[in-house]
Amino acid sequence: MGVLSQYAIPSCFIPSLSCAASTLLRSRLRPTIRCCTTLSSASPDTPTPTSTSIKKRVASGVQPTGSIHLGNYFGAIKNWVALQDVYDTLYFIVDLHAITLPHDRQQLSKDTKSTAAIYLACGIDPSKASVFVQSHVRAHVELMWLLSSITPIGWLNRMIQFKEKSRKAGDEEVGVALLTYPVLMASDILLYQTDFVPVGEDQKQHLELTRDLAERVNNLYGGRKWKKLGGRGGALFKVPEPLIPPTGARIMSLTDGLSKMSKSAPSDQSRINILDPKDLIANKIKRCKTDSFPSLEIDNPERPECNNLLSIYQLASGKTKEEIVQECQNMNWGTFKPLLTDALIDHLQPNSGYLDQVLGEGARNAADIADATLHNVYQAMGFSKRH
Repeated sequence: MGVLSQYAIPSCFIPSLSCAASTLLRSRLRPTIRCCTTLSSASPDTPTPTSTSIKKRVASGVQPTGSIHLGNYFGAIKNWVALQDVYDTLYFIVDLHAITLPHDRQQLSKDTKSTAAIYLACGIDPSKASVFVQSHVRAHVELMWLLSSITPIGWLNRMIQFKEKSRKAGDEEVGVALLTYPVLMASDILLYQTDFVPVGEDQKQHLELTRDLAERVNNLYGGRKWKKLGGRGGALFKVPEPLIPPTGARIMSLTDGLSKMSKSAPSDQSRINILDPKDLIANKIKRCKTDSFPSLEIDNPERPECNNLLSIYQLASGKTKEEIVQECQNMNWGTFKPLLTDALIDHLQPNSGYLDQVLGEGARNAADIADATLHNVYQAMGFSKRH
C-alpha cells in the first residue's frame, strides 16, 4: 500500500446517504490535520493508566453498512471514542465478514469507505487508535486457516446465528463462510493479543468460541513445547475478556419503544442516522411516538417510549440519570422534545479525517502486531521458516 494523498471525505465515499447528509458531513468536518473496536464484566470502572504503565489492548470490528444510526452510535461507537483514551485500541471494518451472505460487489467497497468515514466523523481519533480495513491485513485470513484446522465442527454447528440464517435461506443457498466466519472472528481478535473485546448480547457466544480456541491452541502448542522452540512465555495467545457496554446503551425505535432501533426497519422515521441534517433530526423527534401521561419518568416498564427518549437525552447530554429525572420530571412532551433535539444536534459534531491515509497507516500498524503473532503460530505448529 503506497503513500496516499490527504483529502476531505468526498461524497462518493458516502453513496448510501442523501446529498444533504453528505453535504452535512463535509460542512461539519473541522480542518484539523491528524498526525498519522463495556468495560470489563469483572470491573465496570475504567482504569486510568499512569504514564509508565502499559495499556491493555482493545480490538473490535464493525460491518461495512455504509450508514450508522443513533443506536449504533450510543451502543458502541461512543464507547469506542472513550476507550481510545484509556486503552491501546484497534478498530477495523470487517469487509471479509460482509461476504458471508450474497453481496453487491461494487457496493461493498463503497460501504467500506463510507463506514470508515463515519466512524472518524463520530470521533475515533487515528492518532490514538489504529483504524483499518480487515482485508488489508492478510494475516486475518492466514490465521483463520490455521485455527480452522483445530476447530471441531461441532463447535461451529452450535452457533445460534448460523442456525437461524441457514434455516431461513436453506442449505443450498448458504455458503461455507457462514458456518466458519466465527473462526475468522476469532482470528480478528487473537491476532492482536487482545485483552478486551467490546461485545453485545448477540456476540457473547462468538467470544466464548474465541476464548475456547485460544485455550485450545495454547494447550496443543504452548507451554513447554513453545518454550523449547525459543518462545517467550508459555502461551501463544492471550485469552480475551468481554468488555460490556454501560447500562442504557440500548436505543429503541422512535416509532416503537419495544423494538430496537435498526437500519433494516422499513421506516426511516424509526431511527436517527448520524448524518441526518439538523432539520431532519428535529422533524423525526417532533413526530416520534410518545404517550399520553402528564409527566415524564424513566425506568417505568409501562412507558417504553418515555424511557427510550429520556435515555437518549441522558446519553446525548452526558448527564446522570438522577439529573435527568430532576430536570425533566415536571415537563410535558412539548417542552421536552425541543430540548432533546438541541442535545442531539449539539452532540453529533464529527471530527475530520483523511480517509485513505488513516486506513493505510492503521493497516500498517495492525500488520506489525498481527505478523508477529502469525509468525509465532506458524513456528509453534511446525511450519518451515519463511525467507
